[in-house]
Amino acid sequence: MKKFHIILLVAIIFVSCDNESKIEKEIATVDVDLTIERFDRLFANADEASLPELKQAYPFMFSRRYNDSVWINRIQDTLQQQLNIEVDKVYGDFKDVEDEMYRFYQHMTYYFKEFRTPRVITVTNDVDYRNKVIVTDSIALVALDTYLGASHDFYYDIYDYIKLNMDKDQIVPDLAFGYAEKYIYQPKRKSLLDEMIYFGKTLYFKDVMLPDTPDEIKIGYTKNQLDWATLNEENIWQHFVENEMLFSTDSKLPARFINPAPFSKFNLELDGESPGRLGQYIGWQIVRAYAEKSDASLKEILNATAEDIFNNAKYKPRK
Repeated sequence: MKKFHIILLVAIIFVSCDNESKIEKEIATVDVDLTIERFDRLFANADEASLPELKQAYPFMFSRRYNDSVWINRIQDTLQQQLNIEVDKVYGDFKDVEDEMYRFYQHMTYYFKEFRTPRVITVTNDVDYRNKVIVTDSIALVALDTYLGASHDFYYDIYDYIKLNMDKDQIVPDLAFGYAEKYIYQPKRKSLLDEMIYFGKTLYFKDVMLPDTPDEIKIGYTKNQLDWATLNEENIWQHFVENEMLFSTDSKLPARFINPAPFSKFNLELDGESPGRLGQYIGWQIVRAYAEKSDASLKEILNATAEDIFNNAKYKPRK
């Protein structure tokens, strides 16, 4: 009987992988009209004579509150010029990022038939890491100066846990997160579990849209941090359950386990060893469990309530 169950499990896994392979082959044939507009370069090379033409082509990039002298001063500013040089060093050739974006937008078009590929415009934004990517229905802005690499000199006064994800490999995952937020319907986010499921959905969205991206990059961990979370998954879950945190509306809990931070705050000696955002990690595993046990489509999963996902996931942490 035990042998039969093992054979059945292997058969189910094989069929599942075969179906996923067929879907990926279909997605690879999806045609996407993607053009990367390097506004960062256009602005860097503009001058007083060419600025009016650039403003006409990109009116949404120039606030009407400022006259042309403000933009000319910025173009001529030595710090801005150095920023342009550093961006060009890393992104003189944009082909690898563009290819990754193309595959991502193929997946978006496949799963959301109403989706239209936006204008993707690269910019610089004074290293504003809180706004690395901005997504609208028709435009996606990517601030390349926030993806120069964690060790870049421009980031010397930024916390390590933040600059860890200021790298090229986070551009498309950040794009995916921006779209996930647009497609997720979960208005009620009062408890820790609500927050866990919400961010679990964003990470599951990345699973579907970025199937070739390693898990540590999807969640923005190092490989060691992901290994720590996986090894301690049962203990993390047990801590949440035993301390009755899941359904708690304590406003301090998201800061301890959801929001970006150098580590998660269990108020234990091991805190310093842990990565931040472990609530997101556990929420991800719950949503994955729900997806495996249900026939729900991606859209249905993104719209399911936290209660429905939690109750039907029958999540059991890895030991």
